[in-house]
Amino acid sequence: MMKILIVCLLLMQCTLSFAALVGPDELIKQTSEKVLGALDSNKEKYKDQPEEIFKLVNDIILPHLDFRAMSKLALGKNWRKASPDQQKRFVSAFKTMLIRTYSKSLTEYAGQEIKFLPYRPPAEGKRTTKVKTVINQGTGPDIPIIYSLRIKDDIWKVYDIKIDGISLVTNYRNSFASDILKVGIDGLIEQLLVKSEGKSEKA
Repeated sequence: MMKILIVCLLLMQCTLSFAALVGPDELIKQTSEKVLGALDSNKEKYKDQPEEIFKLVNDIILPHLDFRAMSKLALGKNWRKASPDQQKRFVSAFKTMLIRTYSKSLTEYAGQEIKFLPYRPPAEGKRTTKVKTVINQGTGPDIPIIYSLRIKDDIWKVYDIKIDGISLVTNYRNSFASDILKVGIDGLIEQLLVKSEGKSEKA
């Protein structure tokens, strides 16, 4: 699952100006070849200099994820129960955890082939859309990927990814809800920070 998620995230990379000029399907499609090509060409560099992977994720992937929307969806009803300060700290901790997780797994990309399915633009006035792709693993069944995006200030950003029918946000929501019952929102935030620092065996 993590390897597939890494490929999914790589497909979202682009510059902000580019994001404003093209539709969400072209945004994902046109940037994937450049980014995946760069990853193929720099495997040894990223292996020897893991800090460069962190920089890659932080500088290129991060701007194109709507972390506040992802955080709200991931916490579900607990988002409304959190104070503004808790919400702010959760978004920061969640973001840092994801960056660290993706950075550690980025070198596992193994040249999987991506197929882009026909895109259906959203109805006029609708500010959300979905882009569908399929990843060919070479061995094993193809894996369908659905990106959920929304546009804000003329910029398309991803707020969820569904991998083989499983929503990234929903998957985290179930885990976070269980943790909050045990340790509360502040405890969950602390757990995310610990995982980000690599001090947990589950990180």
